[in-house]
Amino acid sequence: MFSNPSTDGIRNILQESKTIAVVGISERENRASKYVSEYLQHEGYTIYPVNPKIEKWNGLKVYDSVVDLPVKVDIVDVFRRSSEVTPLARDAVTAGAKVLWLQQGVINEEAAEIALEAGIKVVMDSCIMVEHRSMKLSYQG
Repeated sequence: MFSNPSTDGIRNILQESKTIAVVGISERENRASKYVSEYLQHEGYTIYPVNPKIEKWNGLKVYDSVVDLPVKVDIVDVFRRSSEVTPLARDAVTAGAKVLWLQQGVINEEAAEIALEAGIKVVMDSCIMVEHRSMKLSYQG
């Protein structure tokens, strides 16, 4: 059974990463993928929006898939249903990502296995924004 990296492991991922592909990004204000991505941008990460249903997100080109990105990203952050994650894990492997991050409520053991077998770190059922804020608070305290 899969388990997430330790708190220190998650903090290392967040500190070492600079680029994040956000799969399932939305333009709608009330969607977590929008405000989490805007938070990450504000914190200095470069966001690569991924959603085949939209062309632009906050002025940025939106890509159909992580395999279409012009760079290898550090993190593939997934805002999709758990049942849709397995092919996204394969895409993350193909794209050469370092981390597959499945947002809170997104759980897929098969996807985690695919990523881990390819040497990609996996964080599952966890909000990247919550983890980042927690890291920031721990350094301030």
